[in-house]
Amino acid sequence: MSRLWYPGRRRPAPPRPAGELLSQFTDLSGVPTTSAPEPVEEEDAPVLRRRRGGRERVNTAAAPRQGHREAGRGWSAVDASRRAPTYRATTSEIGGLFPLLASNGVPAIGARLGYDTQSGGAFYVHPTEWVLRQMVTNPNLVVFGEPGRGKSSTVVALMLRMMLFGVRSLISGDVKGEYTPLLKALGITPIALGRGSAHRLNALDLGPIRTRWPSWSAERQREELTGILARWTRLLTALAEAQGYQPTVTDELVISTVLMRLVGAEDSYTELRPITIPDVVRQLSDPDDDLWQRTRFASHRQFVDHTRQITDALSNLVVGPLSGLFDEPTNFDLDWDAPVQSMDLSLLRSRGDQAIAVALTCLGSWSSMITDLQDDGDVRIVVRDEVWRQMRLGLRAVQAVDSDLRLSRAERKIQLLVMHKPSDLLSVGAAGSQEVSIAKDLLALCSTRILLGQSTRVGDELAEELALSEREQAVITGWAMEGQGRALWKMENSPGLKIQTVLSATERAVFDTNAGLRAAPPAAAVGPAQSRPRLTAVPSPASSPAPAGGTASAAEPAAGVPSRVNGTSRR
Repeated sequence: MSRLWYPGRRRPAPPRPAGELLSQFTDLSGVPTTSAPEPVEEEDAPVLRRRRGGRERVNTAAAPRQGHREAGRGWSAVDASRRAPTYRATTSEIGGLFPLLASNGVPAIGARLGYDTQSGGAFYVHPTEWVLRQMVTNPNLVVFGEPGRGKSSTVVALMLRMMLFGVRSLISGDVKGEYTPLLKALGITPIALGRGSAHRLNALDLGPIRTRWPSWSAERQREELTGILARWTRLLTALAEAQGYQPTVTDELVISTVLMRLVGAEDSYTELRPITIPDVVRQLSDPDDDLWQRTRFASHRQFVDHTRQITDALSNLVVGPLSGLFDEPTNFDLDWDAPVQSMDLSLLRSRGDQAIAVALTCLGSWSSMITDLQDDGDVRIVVRDEVWRQMRLGLRAVQAVDSDLRLSRAERKIQLLVMHKPSDLLSVGAAGSQEVSIAKDLLALCSTRILLGQSTRVGDELAEELALSEREQAVITGWAMEGQGRALWKMENSPGLKIQTVLSATERAVFDTNAGLRAAPPAAAVGPAQSRPRLTAVPSPASSPAPAGGTASAAEPAAGVPSRVNGTSRR
């Protein structure tokens, strides 16, 4: 729409053709080589008077054209105007040649995940590089989003593209089996635990420590063993707490002593023996004289009576719904040189939520110990999907997750938490409990928050927990709900970025979490001469003759004629 011109208004300058503009901006053959006259010193600068609109305006030169010649005052050795000509053009003229777009401030390093919808520029992700550039204080990420908004696609795309930069990934418990297609596409077989699987994982597995033990010095052996025994003690007490028993400090001392005796740490550190949870249960059920005396009990009976509850709690892992999963020696080897590894727990869903929570706790402890001992200097992404299930086991489970997040920089790990909404963290304990307080603080340990589409109610929760502005909240509940892969990326206190994740055709096929809904029924379910039932009109008795031998009605269709009742077919 052209602008109106009226007398007294300055007539706009006619636009110059693009050829003229291009020649001016690209042909520098006419760059002046003569130096501009030296600027007048400040004390000798004359007073310049201009007459505009009948009024005098006084302009006094405050500094030379090169700026103040001192540190931090913008001085440059060569004035740009002396080396190249200066051109002026209107925004309508220059807009097509140089759009002058502002970038989003995120460096172009790492995995290219999509684009910033506000600037149109590409968006790159590299959490460890963000820490080194002091953009964030820790490399951890948390993802919130309703089902179907693209959480899994965003996480898998990040893992896949970070592989190009040498960053390996570990899915510490794939509850729904959503990451299995990625592993199969890369030629990796995921480790499945649960119904029908022959894989077994010893929660007290020594891992690579057994092969490295003889090469370590006595001081290194004591240091590593102390850390492993402390991790195992926390794991067993957390599993006992999941059964409804609150372990005491005496219980922790007893378990630590039993573990040290079983692993052979008292035998001059010559060799470590593999142990399992049934071994611990047998020691607690039938202690020898040396054990109950060393733990300062008055008698064998007092030891058994005091440890009965924690013994029964650990026994449920041997004879309960998780029997055979974490109480036998590990019978598989993980290829830690592979770009990604996963523990598929989708077969455990039939055993209940508590079984999945216990499995997540065991896997978290085991994978942390294994990756700590790799000592390969690599950075790893540890994906913790539906971590709220694990934290519902009790205080010690929440503390374990809190510890892993706090040590992420020291252990060269990028902890990635995947959840639906903030209230998932509030469900780990009673209102005002220590579990809830620690769980809410976990968000502060994740500097980068990836917020996909949410309902208005959940948007209010996110705005309160993460101190979002009204505009940022509107992005989550509005723009992000209009398409998959749209998210507000917020790095600590910086303004949020509207990022659209872009997937290739191959990635869309691999990351399709709705593939099960689109799958056709097996051929055996349908007869050879017929296909899937179709909607067919049933003739009424008044308009068509009845078949021989009887009548047909809409309530009772004739044999072989399919009908639909409330959206379902029947014969």
